[in-house]
Amino acid sequence: MRLLDWIVLLGTLGFIVIYGVWKTRGSKDIEGYLKGDNSMKWWTIGLSIMATQASAITFLSTPGQAYEDGMRFVQFYFGLPIAMVIISITVIPIFYRLKVYTAYEYLESRFDLKTRSLAALLFLIQRGLAAGITIYAPAIILSTILGWNLTLTNLFIGVLVIVYTVSGGTKAVSVTQKQQMAVMMGGMLVAGFMVVHYLPESVSFGDAVAVAGKMGKMNVVDFSFDWNDRYNFWSGMTGGLFLALSYFGTDQSQVARYLGGRSLTESRLGLLFNGLLKIPMQFIILFIGVMVFVFYQFNQPPLFFNEATKNKVYATDFAPEMEALEEQHTALFNQKQEAMHGLVAALRTDDEKAIAAAQAEVQGITDASKVVRDDVKALITKATPDAETKDTDYVFISFVMKYLPAGLVGLLLAVIFSAAMSSTASELNALASTTVIDIYKRSVKKDKDNFHYLRASKLFTAAWGALAIIFATYASLLDNLIQAVNIIGSIFYGTILGIFLVAFYVKYIKGNAVFIAALLAEAVVLYCHFYTDIAFLWFNVIGCVAVVVFGAIIQFFMGQKKGELVA
Repeated sequence: MRLLDWIVLLGTLGFIVIYGVWKTRGSKDIEGYLKGDNSMKWWTIGLSIMATQASAITFLSTPGQAYEDGMRFVQFYFGLPIAMVIISITVIPIFYRLKVYTAYEYLESRFDLKTRSLAALLFLIQRGLAAGITIYAPAIILSTILGWNLTLTNLFIGVLVIVYTVSGGTKAVSVTQKQQMAVMMGGMLVAGFMVVHYLPESVSFGDAVAVAGKMGKMNVVDFSFDWNDRYNFWSGMTGGLFLALSYFGTDQSQVARYLGGRSLTESRLGLLFNGLLKIPMQFIILFIGVMVFVFYQFNQPPLFFNEATKNKVYATDFAPEMEALEEQHTALFNQKQEAMHGLVAALRTDDEKAIAAAQAEVQGITDASKVVRDDVKALITKATPDAETKDTDYVFISFVMKYLPAGLVGLLLAVIFSAAMSSTASELNALASTTVIDIYKRSVKKDKDNFHYLRASKLFTAAWGALAIIFATYASLLDNLIQAVNIIGSIFYGTILGIFLVAFYVKYIKGNAVFIAALLAEAVVLYCHFYTDIAFLWFNVIGCVAVVVFGAIIQFFMGQKKGELVA
């Protein structure tokens, strides 16, 4: 990194932290700390919700996902706008009427304390794990690419977040997320422009899109149905809908964003704003990944995008084998150049026969290149058994570091750090809120004054931040980071959503029945995760439906038994 990159990176991050501390200093009570004095306007709420979702994983992993698998991941979000409407109509009015601090408070009034505590604990487990991954994901990639120490990188991200989140609470999270969203989307749009700008002069933007389509990367919508397919229209509209209902309706990291709204209307508008913009935002990020893919059809890509791991092989006896594979890779790319320009020329003439021939030639070389990459991964495993051989999370950051000019590298790194900070801050704030309101104040220290709970909230925020840093430091790299976070969420969200759906809509089912049903449903989801090949998005549907069905059955038999005893 050059001096200008350091100035841009540290200046951007420093401004966000200092602004957050200054703007939200002086919270005097728990109301202001956990709900931001109900002062948030709808656009602040909407941007805060989007920033909470847009973790560093989004900007590191999503372009790599598109590079490898095309645009179809966008279908994951198809159910989100519908979920925003449902929550705005049904859920938010209940929370506002009850004036709750957390979503789980409502469950005690509807059921009982143990059901409230169970839902809160499920949230704390899954969100606590996710907070560690949210820090770890960018830290391990950035430390590898930049040669930084992993532990220090984890600490750098975690401590920055803890400083302003402990200082200002919910309001600090929401206020800083406006600046973070501006940095994130501005930086990504600049990166997208630069990718297209770096294409050969003979290849126009239209040519690039056409090439991406012919190479199977513009697969935005897939209507085929397959239980084991993670991303198609049906999994997005069902599993994605249930996941969005769970996340935005029951996850405190999101609920806290709109509970701080000035009014019911402001909170509703904030959610609907997110529903309108989330799919276009995700589309843009995926499309940038596709353009990086097209760029590397005309510019030689690395044989393995995680250069640090590849270089470890050169320090072993397997170095000659790696050199031979590098030579094969280069030779295949040189062949591909002529074939790619032939495909572009054929696309311009709309000659279907020429397009098919060129496409077949390109595909043959692409398949041969995949074989070489598979050989590289096998060699890496042989030479360094503990190394991670999946490198798609390194695709985008590798392009940034190699091709973007001074200043823009710092800006894109600021994007990644800002995303890590925004989502982590929301998670720590939500974890502290739930711990204090649903566990500590309700079941541990019931009769303390307001100042005591304000101080406890700050201490628990710092404590969860420390735990997240520790988890991040000792975590191991997962298969795909964005999928890892969504898988963790899907394992727990369905059960939590089922509890809330019963609470809102199935008055027949009471506390004991829903508590037992939730435990059984979570067991079913865990079984599906560990012992079946069902795509993780369906876990949200399975867990939710299981709670409702088990709850109805258990309540029926409890009612029967009670009737027999009365008789």
